[in-house]
Parts: sequence; structure tokens; C-alpha cells
Amino acid sequence: MATIKIKQVRSAIKRPAVQKATIQALGFRKLNQVIEKEVTPQIMGMIKKVQHLIEVVE
Repeated sequence: MATIKIKQVRSAIKRPAVQKATIQALGFRKLNQVIEKEVTPQIMGMIKKVQHLIEVVE
């Protein structure tokens, strides 16, 4: 399957609990951390939900 690299560019501080949980579920621990995930409908939905906090790195 294809993979996608995502980077957290904004903090989850002062964000709703749902968004914090989504960032944590994606596997982010630090700001500016890059994570590689497989492209699945579930992952793409999580990315869309917090798209203002992350950036897709090609």
C-alpha cells in the first residue's frame, strides 16, 4: 500500500479534546515530528479532521 508522510506544524494546546486525541492517535509526540503512515480511509479521515495542525510532506 502507498504511504504518506505527515508533519505536525501547530500545537494541540488549547484545542478540543477530540483534536488532541486525533493527534495522539496518529502517533505525534512532538512539534515538527514527521510520521509515515499507510494511506487508508481511516488515516485520511484523521488527517482531514486536524488538517489545520498538520502538513502533508511529499
